[in-house]
Amino acid sequence: MTNNPRTDGGDAVVSAFNAAGADYVFCSSGSEWAPVWEALARRHRDGEPAPRYLDLTHETVAVGMATGYGLVERRPQGVLLHAAPGLLQGSMAVHGALLAGVPMVVASSESTTYGDAPGHDPGGQWYRNLSIVGGPHGIAQPFTKWSTEAASVHTLPVMITRAAELARRAPAGPAYLNIPLEILLEEWDGREAKPVVPPGSTHSSPEEVDPVAQLIREAANPVIVTETAGREAGGFEALVAFAEAWNIPVVEPDSAVCGNFPRTHPLHAGSDIGPWMDTADLILLVNCRAPFYPPSRRPSKAKIVVIDEVPQRPHVVYQVLFADRYLEGNVTNTLRQLTKRAKDLDERAVEIRRAAQQERHTAEQSAIAAAEAKAAEARGVDPVLVAATLRTLLHGQDAIVVDETITHSRVVKRHLRTADPDSYFYVQGGLGQGIAVALGVKLAAKERPVVLTIGDGAFTYNPVIPSYDASNAYELPLLIVVFNNRVYKSMNLNHRRFYPDGAAAETGEWLGTDLHRLPRLAAFAEPFGMHTDTVDTSEALAPALERALKAVAEGTTAVVDVLVTR
Repeated sequence: MTNNPRTDGGDAVVSAFNAAGADYVFCSSGSEWAPVWEALARRHRDGEPAPRYLDLTHETVAVGMATGYGLVERRPQGVLLHAAPGLLQGSMAVHGALLAGVPMVVASSESTTYGDAPGHDPGGQWYRNLSIVGGPHGIAQPFTKWSTEAASVHTLPVMITRAAELARRAPAGPAYLNIPLEILLEEWDGREAKPVVPPGSTHSSPEEVDPVAQLIREAANPVIVTETAGREAGGFEALVAFAEAWNIPVVEPDSAVCGNFPRTHPLHAGSDIGPWMDTADLILLVNCRAPFYPPSRRPSKAKIVVIDEVPQRPHVVYQVLFADRYLEGNVTNTLRQLTKRAKDLDERAVEIRRAAQQERHTAEQSAIAAAEAKAAEARGVDPVLVAATLRTLLHGQDAIVVDETITHSRVVKRHLRTADPDSYFYVQGGLGQGIAVALGVKLAAKERPVVLTIGDGAFTYNPVIPSYDASNAYELPLLIVVFNNRVYKSMNLNHRRFYPDGAAAETGEWLGTDLHRLPRLAAFAEPFGMHTDTVDTSEALAPALERALKAVAEGTTAVVDVLVTR
């Protein structure tokens, strides 16, 4: 059987990704994708449109790059993985995209005939090793928004565009499609899907917004708490305007997915909601999935307004918001509506909370300065000095920071002090994706420097070699700064916390934590011709980072392994 050019399922897939508006198809190769490769080759030969294809050598890299790209562009891209094993390998990153709210269409495949049907032989590997009971769409269901099988080549294009539309709508996230190899090889009649248009926006009605505006007007000590307002288009700017119009402090808890509010702004109130739990009379949860921990820790007197297009996240197992009111329209639109209603304020109440926040802000600036002065005088390289030095060197460069630290995440956020939209993202869903997410961010923002801050433990979880390969192959230079304390410190902290007087404390046998045996982490980049440096003194830190930034500006990924003291 000879396929007629442009009439098989491979071309249906390419046509559908065109219609979905995908700029890229991120692929970790599998033997089922030959029809797609042939369709792309035909289109390239004939000068016809197609998404750019990225050939990647690890599933986490493919999904992670789609995540990073989607964080900036906010539009679904295509991801092709190999069968059920490839889906399983990439599943942590798919789950991370779900938690980060990044839309994408993920597809993998299976065989449905195992060589017993006439026509193309799919290969014995499907019968022996690759197939799974219930199909890979059953595997994907718990960590995607929507998961199903494409049962016919004639419905395949619309299945893909529908998956893209579902992925993009709130709460945005990955959709999965199982496309059997036999469907990819089947003749297609050429009926293309209609191009996808941007979704319309939802609005909270004036009847819903007005009472909330009145609650804010009557509040003496309100506070805003947000995790992902900055993920929405225009959300960062809308939150700034809203907070300024009403003069309300903004807390970004440690669970924040991205930068939502300038950390340099006088109204930024840090990451701890604790000071407001007993004093606030109104808490505004803006795109905040998990504001209180433990979840039963209820504010003593505050009314709670939840501003979120989909406040009850279907993928969150247990979620407690204590809402008194919901505003469930598009968050950017809702914030703009509330900003317009900032009138007839009690100026005395506003002035009291302005003064209180100014006092908090001044105290925080003093604390930051003191911590940095202490770090500068410390022996060895204190992690505070690393973050502060990065802040100084990145000033004015419009840089983007992708963060995959654990022990040092608070230090990074507090001392880098990012202040612009889309300038900070925290990797979600499990360690080992940071390099790929940073590469995807760089793909979407090629003119901006992209910096990955990462712990040594997280670095070892990453598919380093496939990530470096992608960086070189697609000319995506990064600055990777490793906060290397040579220990899985979070594991050690929990061991000490749970068993302070246990056998390990008595004997010093701390298992599951030691990373001293690892070689120089920067050295893994040397075979790829990348810039590398290892730093163990404070005097060497700034010059090393300056050299690294120069290398990145010249087009080469730079890895600086900083041996920090804690």
